[in-house]
Amino acid sequence: MNAVDPNARSPEVSIVIPIYNEAENLPDLVTRVHDALAPTGRPFELICIDDGSRDGSPRILADLATSRPWLVPVFLIRNYGQSTALQAGFDQARGEIIVTLDGDLQNDPADIPRLLDLLEERADVDVISGWRKARQDAALSRKLPSMLANGLISRVTGVPLHDYGCALKLYRARVIHDLRLYGEQHRFIPALAAEVGAKILEVPVSHHARTRGTSKYGIDRTFRVMLDLLWIKFLLRFLHRPIHAFGGLGLTLGSAGSLILLWLAFEKLALGHSIGGRPLLLLGVLLVLIGVQLVATGVLGELLTRIYHEPQGRRQYQTRAAPRPLSGPAKPPAA
Repeated sequence: MNAVDPNARSPEVSIVIPIYNEAENLPDLVTRVHDALAPTGRPFELICIDDGSRDGSPRILADLATSRPWLVPVFLIRNYGQSTALQAGFDQARGEIIVTLDGDLQNDPADIPRLLDLLEERADVDVISGWRKARQDAALSRKLPSMLANGLISRVTGVPLHDYGCALKLYRARVIHDLRLYGEQHRFIPALAAEVGAKILEVPVSHHARTRGTSKYGIDRTFRVMLDLLWIKFLLRFLHRPIHAFGGLGLTLGSAGSLILLWLAFEKLALGHSIGGRPLLLLGVLLVLIGVQLVATGVLGELLTRIYHEPQGRRQYQTRAAPRPLSGPAKPPAA
């Protein structure tokens, strides 16, 4: 069965795949995505974002697109990183459901129809996150660090998942289109979605060892992820109430400084002690100044939060359809 031309009918599913130096995998990747989605009868589009590849991937992608109207190539001018590439794909996506996948074929496109059916059955679920339960990677260099990272991310974000790093994920488009990704934040999308009330379901998926090309992940990526995790923690807890973060610390330090200065004033006025050369005086003044600055920073943060949401009408929440009633409409009382 041939895929439906997305230009003739709006796609129901958008598959978004960042590509970086995957020339050896691209033809097989495109074919396998088509073979997985075409039999479902769902109109789909495959958005491949070339993230500044230098191995011929752009040319291959352009050639493949000439005979496949459902293939939408996007060519970035340089290598921006996976989060920016995904954001470019999300900006292009027209489907009601957005599927993300890596270009290395370690995740199996054949899993996508099963996950689409599951998402259709579960109207209460907004995100399906793949779990590489039988992961085919080196134990010490990949699986162990990933397990530790997943535990840490789950604890910090409060969204427990076995496998944040699995690229195979399904999202309802309404959850994705209000998100903006920077740095290495693509792996935190489930946590960002949960922050606006999305319900997440984790499902085991197939995983294969890489057979062509080379891995793009290195140890330096771990440090960047850790820095982004600090930002995500602040974002999830204080985005809509920054004064609670800065103001709380500012009041604590300011109060401590004020108590020190009150004690020194008591010593000076009541006991007649000299306080001019005491380090405690400098500490008290410093704590009060820092406290005032932090409270002022919190107030500015509150103003910026309103500037972020209000001029463009951004909402701090997502809504869903009313649940199906357990019984039919209530009968009017008997006369």
